[in-house]
Amino acid sequence: MRKLKNGFAFLGLIFLGVLLMNAVQQDKVMTAESTSTATSQTTKATVNDNNDYNVYALDLPETLNFAGEQVPLHLPDIKERMDRELLVNTYWQSNGLLLFKRANKYFPVIEPILKEYGIPDDFKYLAVIESGLQNVTSPAGARGFWQIMKATGRENGMEINSNVDERFHLEKATRVACKYLLASKKKFGNWTSAAAAYNAGNGGIGKRMDDQQVNSYYDLLLGQETGRYIFRVVALKEIFTNAKKYGFNFNEKHLYTHIPTYKVEVDTAVTNFASFAKEFGINYKILKIHNPWLRENKLNNKSRKKYMISIPEKGYYTK
Repeated sequence: MRKLKNGFAFLGLIFLGVLLMNAVQQDKVMTAESTSTATSQTTKATVNDNNDYNVYALDLPETLNFAGEQVPLHLPDIKERMDRELLVNTYWQSNGLLLFKRANKYFPVIEPILKEYGIPDDFKYLAVIESGLQNVTSPAGARGFWQIMKATGRENGMEINSNVDERFHLEKATRVACKYLLASKKKFGNWTSAAAAYNAGNGGIGKRMDDQQVNSYYDLLLGQETGRYIFRVVALKEIFTNAKKYGFNFNEKHLYTHIPTYKVEVDTAVTNFASFAKEFGINYKILKIHNPWLRENKLNNKSRKKYMISIPEKGYYTK
């Protein structure tokens, strides 16, 4: 019996020890959790206090227009689509800055040609949307700043082959774009639909208007690309016009320079453009930069056609 009591006493001591150990462990856990919470709150406060980068919603302007034609911002879907393009193009900052830089270089070439054809100045932003003001080639085969297809180029008198591709000739491509836009304006009666047709084709926009029994771009249900097209153009126009309002800060020195050139007439074959370039104090690279429509290192010219090759004025590529 004494042994049994002693056994119970021993077990009681063990149980009491376990309780004490659990209590100590629980206190440690609570202390650790409290410390962790306090540290987390301090870290959050520090991050918030030191966070200089913030993303803000944009207030839509009360009115927006393309080529003098109002964007119907009172319509809910139009407002949302316009808001999307302003946000996307405002917060894609690196691309936006590059567009500002290139525009300073190439708008001086595009703007006077648009004016010559009676095309509103807003259409220069189509070239920005089409190519980012670069001589690019689309998966469908459209090329140059204005993304002209081979058939359209040839219909408008462009030479297009492996030796010469005038879709990469900025002045000639801008003139072809102007002719297309004037035909679209005549067909649809307004500049907004003409701009949309530049993306989807006159037939494409016309068919959708007939099928949906409407006559306004803003009333059409369109696919992603053409459905965003005018809104992207208007968004870029708004951002370019009010750069600082949308957070773009730069000086004139940050922009790319438009380099004036003079024309050299060539009516024979050129066997080597590297040697040709040296005659004018430049190298092959510079010659091709200013004449991207020359697609090879030679000019075949079996027909003795007259070509005008651009040569940069002296002083721009010398130290």
